[in-house]
Amino acid sequence: MVTEQWMVEEVRKVVLDAKVEASDLHGSGDHFHVRVISESYEGVRPLQRQRPILNHFKPFIAQNIVHALDLKCMTPEQAGDSGDTAFDPHGEEVEFFGVHIRRPDKE
Repeated sequence: MVTEQWMVEEVRKVVLDAKVEASDLHGSGDHFHVRVISESYEGVRPLQRQRPILNHFKPFIAQNIVHALDLKCMTPEQAGDSGDTAFDPHGEEVEFFGVHIRRPDKE
């Protein structure tokens, strides 16, 4: 079973200067929320921040070692302003903050 510490160590292989926080969302060792905080993210778009980490985890996802990875990559300033960033798509009491577009019925 994958541990939070293992997740931290794997992410640090990709982003050497990062402060990494990992949470096992279900205690099952396969659904994780990971915050990666690094000065090197300054001026870098979100997907460009995540892509190297996601590429690193592709083999673990393909082997079903890791099932879900909620990845938040931010600068120290963004981390200070963000508060709790965890999202659990399988959580029972998840509040959704986003946009829902209702399309009018076609006549």
